[in-house]
Amino acid sequence: MNNDVVLKVDSVDLGYGTLQVVFNASIEVKKGELVGLVGGNGSGKSTILRAVSGMIKPMRGQILFKGESISGLEPHQMAERGLAHVPMGRQLFPNLSVKDNILLGAYLPRLRANREKNLDKVFSLFPDLEKFANSYAGSLSGGQQQMVAIGRALMLEPDLLILDEPSLGLSPLYVKQVMHAIRQIADLGFPVLLVEQNIKQVLQFSHRAYVLENGKLVLEGPSDQLQGHPMIKKAYLGL
Repeated sequence: MNNDVVLKVDSVDLGYGTLQVVFNASIEVKKGELVGLVGGNGSGKSTILRAVSGMIKPMRGQILFKGESISGLEPHQMAERGLAHVPMGRQLFPNLSVKDNILLGAYLPRLRANREKNLDKVFSLFPDLEKFANSYAGSLSGGQQQMVAIGRALMLEPDLLILDEPSLGLSPLYVKQVMHAIRQIADLGFPVLLVEQNIKQVLQFSHRAYVLENGKLVLEGPSDQLQGHPMIKKAYLGL
């Protein structure tokens, strides 16, 4: 495997029990890349994400993380190996401070020595959070809470950051701010897999993207090329 490939999903079939929902899907994420995995509700995006995070096992095919098969690994073992997953809905502790929520990301013993340095990096990426460091996380806007969730994941010093629908429920202004920050994270060298319905924003900020429909990959390629693809323009951009 190419040493630059951090995640390789190789010809997987995925499902729940006997119900198959993803068919022969293959995706890659390389170092320093922001890769979008996009499609509507029920397209299979979240199922692929669950498989990558160790929540479900492939029916067929394999998933490689940093060149090693992750078959049989549990979510906490994936986190120990450097995979950080920002779930849909953020899942913060509303009655803890912003700072304490972020620091919860550095729970592994090997991370404790770098906690303050990594916290400074999060605050430099999200200046709003430093201003509200001692405020309850529950008092923040949806966009600011999403920044807290991403900041918490970065405290893990991840080799891969997975974001599940980070734009969901945000105002257009915060969607742009969050997407811009995610691109900055990739530009800092963190590989990012961005799972989203908001295709227009993903194609604007990502390097490459995969488009899922009904459990099958129907398009893939550089994001700037996909923006001009007739199918994308008609089905997703209303052009």
